[in-house]
Amino acid sequence: MRDEGVAGGSGEGGRTFRLHNAVVPARPQEPALYLVATPIGNLSDITLRALETLAGADVLACEDTRVTRVLLDRYGIVNRPYAYHEYNADEVGPRLIAALEAGKSVALVSDAGTPLVSDPGYRLALLAIEAGHRVVPIPGASAPLAALVGAGLPNDAFFFAGFLPSKDKARRDRLAELAGVPATLLFFESPHRIAATLVSAADVLGDSRPACVCRELTKTFEEFRRGTLGELAAHYAQAGAVKGEIVLVIGPPGEAAAPEAEDVDRLLAQLVKDMPAGKAATEAARQTGLPRRDLYQRLLDLKDGDAR
Repeated sequence: MRDEGVAGGSGEGGRTFRLHNAVVPARPQEPALYLVATPIGNLSDITLRALETLAGADVLACEDTRVTRVLLDRYGIVNRPYAYHEYNADEVGPRLIAALEAGKSVALVSDAGTPLVSDPGYRLALLAIEAGHRVVPIPGASAPLAALVGAGLPNDAFFFAGFLPSKDKARRDRLAELAGVPATLLFFESPHRIAATLVSAADVLGDSRPACVCRELTKTFEEFRRGTLGELAAHYAQAGAVKGEIVLVIGPPGEAAAPEAEDVDRLLAQLVKDMPAGKAATEAARQTGLPRRDLYQRLLDLKDGDAR
């Protein structure tokens, strides 16, 4: 972003957006940082409030100007977008805060969905809050919520965990930490890792746990593939490479009775004979549904007791 770009965007004469054949005037936005949700695929999934904010903001920041330009052109918005992403955040962030200090309105969008969800926008929001500026969410499309309501799994409680680690051991450790969470789990996943992730999830969480792979949400080839983790792992092992953005939804653990402390200690003692303590805790978490962290600490306590 060049310094002169921060001074303003669309200008008074360009504060409009288009709906079908109608040109709609957009009111100038009050000074604040606006976090604007944009469509995750289908460009019709934009709200009227989002369109007015994008057209009326003094400064418009986005992850990729080419992606955002497609949306702006669709709705006849002439506001010029400026790039703000993880690689230039240290440089551009302070300029956007300076625009707020100058009494201007700043709108932030991600490439798709709701800003701050697994993107660097939270850094800008934090800077704005610390500087005493208003932060205004403009709600709309969200991939995790779209996946949750379409997966057909319990949604009274859910836990969004972002991306799992790419390396197998770290991924399994993270899944073991989440194994006992009494809620439906949601993860972002890339198409080239989904097969390996399902194998890890089936091994750690149990192959009978229900799940759904939600792919290309709101787009032409939208797909909800439902089944157990074991069934889904077997399918994607045979399916080969898939395309598109993915949200993996995994149902909550079953209502199994909590194991007795003596049984847990006996299991840990048996496992640690054949594997390192960390791996033993991971396997115990898979079998009992208890938090890996607590099981690992219990192992340390048992070892400490034996040493006395």
